[in-house]
Amino acid sequence: MGLVITIDGPAASGKSSVTRELAKRLGWNWVSTGAFYRGLGYVALRKKIDLKDVRALTELIQSDEWSVQMTPELTKVFFGQEDVTSFISSEDVGQVASVISHYPEVRQCLLDHQRACALGDKGLVAEGRDCGTVVFPFAEAKVYLTASSEIKAARRAKEHGVDEREIIESQRIRDEQDSTRKASPLQIPEKALVVDTTDLTLAGVVEKVESFVRTKI
Repeated sequence: MGLVITIDGPAASGKSSVTRELAKRLGWNWVSTGAFYRGLGYVALRKKIDLKDVRALTELIQSDEWSVQMTPELTKVFFGQEDVTSFISSEDVGQVASVISHYPEVRQCLLDHQRACALGDKGLVAEGRDCGTVVFPFAEAKVYLTASSEIKAARRAKEHGVDEREIIESQRIRDEQDSTRKASPLQIPEKALVVDTTDLTLAGVVEKVESFVRTKI
């Protein structure tokens, strides 16, 4: 298993952009662990699986009906041979992902698949909501990004072309659910660098994170 850097934080805190850019600078792979939950949620909806049926969800995780693949630009999700990556970033799928991520059985079942992304000689930058605390607790460096609710909503609204007011409440609910769930709640990893991205440019955040990371690897 190669070296691992984790970047955690709430939705729209800048995790994916920072993770992608940092991985480019280091020449490493990167993965969004949230894509596993979003992908599972999307496929479960497509297959009309009851989201309260934990056994059906864990069986779906182990099936070959869907897969997650790392690429330099995106963590892609496939339903069979169909690339469904563009569909999993919607707020509706995000809400489903938040719901199913509350099940300890689902989280445990996905863990090996997420950790397998670090296998090989190349380093990995992993972003999500429990990368530094649960998925890769042994990571060489851990980062936690945060931002104001208004900025997070503005970023998500711009990304999806919707009104900011539609996003604020949805994100508040998801962040609250993720922070209070019993299984692997969203929290700041021990010894993590905490960066508030509210008033920083992407380049500014990446510089801070890269400087910290290079002292650890």
